Amino acid sequence: MNFQPVLPLSGYAGWSFLQRTRETQQEAFVNSAEVQRDTEYFKSRIADIQTASDLVADRRLLAVALGAFGLNDDINNKYFIQTVLEDGTLDEEALANRLSDKRYLALSKAFGFGDFAISNTQLSDFPDKIISRYQDKQFEVAVGNQDADLRLAMSVESELSEILARDTSDDGKWFAILGSPALRNVFEKAFGLPATFGAIDIDLQLSTFQEKSGRIFGSQAPDVFSSVETQDRLISLFLARSQISGGAGLSSQNVALTLLQNAQPLV
Repeated sequence: MNFQPVLPLSGYAGWSFLQRTRETQQEAFVNSAEVQRDTEYFKSRIADIQTASDLVADRRLLAVALGAFGLNDDINNKYFIQTVLEDGTLDEEALANRLSDKRYLALSKAFGFGDFAISNTQLSDFPDKIISRYQDKQFEVAVGNQDADLRLAMSVESELSEILARDTSDDGKWFAILGSPALRNVFEKAFGLPATFGAIDIDLQLSTFQEKSGRIFGSQAPDVFSSVETQDRLISLFLARSQISGGAGLSSQNVALTLLQNAQPLV
């Protein structure tokens, strides 16, 4: 993709700049010729798609479908994606339900090929919903091509609120966070967990996230992250620790101050 966001700074300063300029920059991205071509093609052709095999056979449509869920890298994994879509989500043994990465579940649920006799591609508002997701996700990709940490920070806004809005248990929400590669990365780094953390038992991962959340943010319930202020603290901690591990960005004094400020429980 040719569009390049303006990102003159890294770390939390870069995040603050992106927040101030995001609306203007994302509008420029959405109006770029490449994005316009892709989204117009999707809008004009998706209603002709009635099966998962139809979708994977059209590379341009598939690129938008996958891009809407941050699954761009799967564009050549046609058999795998077709199975995810055809299995649907209603059967607990469906492939999307068995995968730890819940982006596939969201993809399958959105298109509905395996869940309904008539897929969601036939609904009048379906193209606009997928295109909106595609525009948001691909702007994140464009940001990530220049600064991977800022792309991950954007996932807190785009994915975390969606998870917290679900009608499920606290454990279910934590497992959904663990099942999101981007959110897992943000939380693991913000919590100061080692790179090998993902290899331990999943129930121990859950209890560790809960303990860290309670100690740092004052609550073990994932809904503590529903506020903008708490999300901002999470992002600040993530970016500070990421700069420490990367050996760049903030001075050691500023990093230490950031970590001390954000390590105190909310009151």
